[in-house]
Amino acid sequence: MARPVKRRSPHLAPPAVLVMIYAGFILLGTLALKLPLAAALPVTWSDAAFTATSAVTVTGLAVVDTGSVFTVFGQAVIMFLIQLGGLGLMTFAVLILSMFGLPVGFTHRLYLREDLNQTSATDLLALTRMILRVVLLCEIAGAALLALVFVPEFGWAEGLWQAAFHAVSAFNNAGFALFPDSLSRWVGNPIVNVTVPLLFILGGLGFTVAADIRRVRRWRRYSLHTKLMLVGTGALLFWSMLTFAIMEWNNPATLGALDWPDRLWASWFQGATTRTAGFNTVEIGELADGTTLVFMTLMVIGAGSTSTGGGIKVTTFIVLILATLAFFKQRASINVYGRELGMDQVMKVLALAMVSVLLILFALFVLLLFHEGEFLDLAFETVSAFGTVGLSRGVTGDFDTAGRIVIMAIMFAGRVGPLTLGFLLATRKPGRIAYPAGTVYLG
Repeated sequence: MARPVKRRSPHLAPPAVLVMIYAGFILLGTLALKLPLAAALPVTWSDAAFTATSAVTVTGLAVVDTGSVFTVFGQAVIMFLIQLGGLGLMTFAVLILSMFGLPVGFTHRLYLREDLNQTSATDLLALTRMILRVVLLCEIAGAALLALVFVPEFGWAEGLWQAAFHAVSAFNNAGFALFPDSLSRWVGNPIVNVTVPLLFILGGLGFTVAADIRRVRRWRRYSLHTKLMLVGTGALLFWSMLTFAIMEWNNPATLGALDWPDRLWASWFQGATTRTAGFNTVEIGELADGTTLVFMTLMVIGAGSTSTGGGIKVTTFIVLILATLAFFKQRASINVYGRELGMDQVMKVLALAMVSVLLILFALFVLLLFHEGEFLDLAFETVSAFGTVGLSRGVTGDFDTAGRIVIMAIMFAGRVGPLTLGFLLATRKPGRIAYPAGTVYLG
């Protein structure tokens, strides 16, 4: 008599599991922020949910003032959620398993591969341990330097706490600050203007770049990804700082009211923070329209893969440029630094860019349906939420429940990744029929 065949229960794909994990931590964060000891002032469920979503997605958009509304316990919850979201929830889980000596199975490695945006599941544990060392080193060093500013001004206890909170927020590109004007009061302070940007630049480069730099000390031996990230990040930093300085130098509401040394510091800080970090030392709502458009472009580009930042990623932007140049030069392949990029990578970049544009446009359309306001302000808010940046022109607190839901959804999509969501929604079936080639006239 034949034994009945047991049907295996279907397993969720790694992207689906990651979406559920991120959503679960947002729910837990919402519950924690609603506890009586978490807030000094009344906080609604909408306030708590929005703050938890912004923290887990390391965005930094806020509907209430973090420093005055939440107690130290509430701020600690926010900092923990920022650390989880920036480090990567699966990365954090694997680190915990490793600390307790528990085995990390193949399924966990698949989830970790998706969380770190890797193409291979090998050497992930070594990368995870390296990530922990980099995070601890950068955050401790950043907190120590910021303490030199905060402790003399606020005392030992409050100063050390603020230094630790802003170091974690900066390295994870979260943009949460404990002051209603972000870091504007230190617009000309050299320590703040060097430490905070260095933290979010290091966090935004990506952990694979950090691992490559730590392992290899010569430029020629760096991976193609590392070379593109270093060159792209440097070029974007220079371009954003220069354009901001030129366009805002005489604006009396931003740089025009500052002495020229402070103008240089502010230009450097805002040029560096715009792509992912979300801190500000000038009033973002007073920027010229042209500067606002430049900022929106930078927020869409974002940081690096496997980093704490968002956006379509620097390497995606570079590959799009290289593909465009290859087309105009009538080249059938894309070659850079002695390497050829495969067509699968180009297709992935095109898919990511298209999904990202559609997400932004759809979210902006829905937001315009539910909220009245200046188009530029709402567009800026939408792009900031997608890029998990956190910069705002001052309209975040004006959103009603529907508007908050839209911003929360786009923050979540921006952090989980448009391509991951695309994989979730796509039904992949093997092709059984081959068709003859066809021609479509383009342009």
